[in-house]
Amino acid sequence: MAFPAPTLKIGTFSCRDFITKNSRKDTFTPIDPFSLVPKCKSLRDLKQIQAFSIKTHMQNDVFFMSKLIDFCTADPTPASLHHAHLLFDQIPQPDIVLFNFLARGYARSDTPLNAFVLFLKILTLGVAPDFYTFPSLLKACSAGEALEEGKQLHCLLIKYGLNDDMYVCPALMNMYIECNDNGSARCVFDRIPDPCVVTYNAIIMGYVRSSEPNEALLLFRELQGKKLKPTDVTILGVVSSCALLGALELGKWVYEYVKKNGFDQYVKVNTALIDMYAKCGSLPDAILVFESMTYKDTQAWSAMIMAYAIHGRARCAISLFREMQNTRITPDGITFLGLLYACNHSGLIEEGFRFFNSMKESYRIVPGVKHYGCMLDLLARAGRLNDAFKFLMELPIRPTVLLWRTLLSACSSHGNVDLGKLVIEKIFEMDKSHSGDYVIFSNMCARAGKWEEVNYIWKLMKVRDIKKIPGCSTIEVNNVMHEFFSGEVTRIEHRELHQEVDKLIEKLKLVGYVPDTSIAFRPGLENEEKEAILRYHSEKLAITFGLLNSPPGKTIRVVKNLRICGDCHSAAKLISLIFKRNLIIRDMQRFHHFEGGKCSCGDFW
Repeated sequence: MAFPAPTLKIGTFSCRDFITKNSRKDTFTPIDPFSLVPKCKSLRDLKQIQAFSIKTHMQNDVFFMSKLIDFCTADPTPASLHHAHLLFDQIPQPDIVLFNFLARGYARSDTPLNAFVLFLKILTLGVAPDFYTFPSLLKACSAGEALEEGKQLHCLLIKYGLNDDMYVCPALMNMYIECNDNGSARCVFDRIPDPCVVTYNAIIMGYVRSSEPNEALLLFRELQGKKLKPTDVTILGVVSSCALLGALELGKWVYEYVKKNGFDQYVKVNTALIDMYAKCGSLPDAILVFESMTYKDTQAWSAMIMAYAIHGRARCAISLFREMQNTRITPDGITFLGLLYACNHSGLIEEGFRFFNSMKESYRIVPGVKHYGCMLDLLARAGRLNDAFKFLMELPIRPTVLLWRTLLSACSSHGNVDLGKLVIEKIFEMDKSHSGDYVIFSNMCARAGKWEEVNYIWKLMKVRDIKKIPGCSTIEVNNVMHEFFSGEVTRIEHRELHQEVDKLIEKLKLVGYVPDTSIAFRPGLENEEKEAILRYHSEKLAITFGLLNSPPGKTIRVVKNLRICGDCHSAAKLISLIFKRNLIIRDMQRFHHFEGGKCSCGDFW
């Protein structure tokens, strides 16, 4: 009795399909297993092919093993990487190609530095790395923020003469940037005799990621001067730089450049433009870009929803989400972050929880720290501090210092000193170096008249050598960005500006402005000194500069590095009323649109 040929299932295929039968001789001729590898759909399929290869005595074929390892590392999972590592260890004399596959896989995994264990092994075996080896190892350093290992690789690159390679240099610069060493990244760039556009892209995006937009824009101008043709990646860096600066006029120039050079065909560029216009305070321009897009992916819809959210247009954001659902575009975590942000800044508690639950239950999206932060802030802003504290304590993750700071800010807004004291203690257990924590708690205690607590906090700052971060505001006038720091009087023109601010404050007092000196407490200061500190806050300096240097009726846009204080918020409302100017102030939390004596936030901030 003849036994049937063995069948090996691979996805929807069977090895019987790849075996030809000669009916006369009743023999079976197996086809090379190489042809089966591309048809794999899972690690289980691959293991069956591996078992089949052992039966056909191909387990020692290095080229075949490289195919198996390549499959395991192309889209790595912990299981596939572990299996690839086992395959690698079984090869007596592995070559550099096999290692490169594994290094690529580890660079894409949650355990990137494991690549160095294997790298030491191949060096011990006398296998020389090539120019494909280092980019993956450098990416592994980037993912693991392993600066020391990255520097050692840099030395090895020089030893092998690969430090000027066009593929290696961008990875080397990116490694330094990801490890927060922009100086070394720039040194690498400056040593390249004739940098190409890919190299420029690497350093430009590096400056963008580290929030140094001016450096990125200078490099873009340098690239143009060398007649190098920018790519869509270059444009993404330039658009993102405009967004960081809040430079609307420059952003509009970039948009014209994008249209003229055909970059508006890229969905990512259009999405970045939506984000840029939103962050520069021009919501109508963001809407215009969005509506002009012929194809919109999830990221584009999410960017527009977020644009509405940061400008306080909660109902528009929710309406756009309904439209997104009707077009059958699947939302992601960023989409829901925008919705939660919109609900948060408009006090829509029930809608916020409805979206939060829908995200988890209907779309199976696991909430991240930012989602939890929005929900915490939603409760806290509405004054439900006990519910917010309970929500924080019942989180499935360990509360981060940013979550505790969110609650501390709400305690300050609602004057709950007792809970604020508990929260500040939690914060100090995790981080004692952030000056904003001390200032918020001090101001909270000052408003409540708890002067012993205030003095204690300021003494603590002195003992710990904590320096207060100065307020900084920027404003764009005639295509030039002007920067102002709170209280700065180092230059003559700033002294003149202070005199103009004095005149402005006097006009505001005539219509009911009263400085809120409770937020300007310092030990030993008199009321007049407190008022002077408030008077020269950076946003007041920037607004005054805008009033003096722009035509009547023109909207004034200001970007601030910190949260706008209550005193400046009150002053801005009156300025918009007296001078009949629209003011748009972007602080670290949101946008405030001041018009006719009112703010878009409805004082819910």
